[in-house]
Amino acid sequence: MNTINPAAMPLSTVTSTGNRKFITILYWTLTGLFSLLMLMDGIAGVTREETGQEVMRHLGYPIYAMVIFGIAKILGAIALIQPKFQTIKEWAYAGFTINFLGAFASRAFVGDDTGLLIAPVFMLAVLFVTYFVWKKFEQAKKS
Repeated sequence: MNTINPAAMPLSTVTSTGNRKFITILYWTLTGLFSLLMLMDGIAGVTREETGQEVMRHLGYPIYAMVIFGIAKILGAIALIQPKFQTIKEWAYAGFTINFLGAFASRAFVGDDTGLLIAPVFMLAVLFVTYFVWKKFEQAKKS
């Protein structure tokens, strides 16, 4: 019997063949991991974790901004996980995009090495992948 391996197929083919299970697993795995990372980072900000304070001082930001950014990350992580309010989810993706672009720019403006510039760019790429998979997931739910 000939079986189809969804992992070997492009995402556009997966949704067009009706294989919603694959796209659902991919969506929840990527979104869950990303949200968990942002939740942990948000908690570190709210609790003013020492390493974060050092980074904030290095970048020239006030320490209290950690709490503001931390709360925003926690709310954004919750927004990505919730399935009901699509506009809130779009805003969370936009907020994380601004966060990673700001992190990159802040590091670049203080003259940090290329190695420190890679992390926000990498996370931005991961965010874009989760966004793309979310849109495929929404299409698969409608088909």
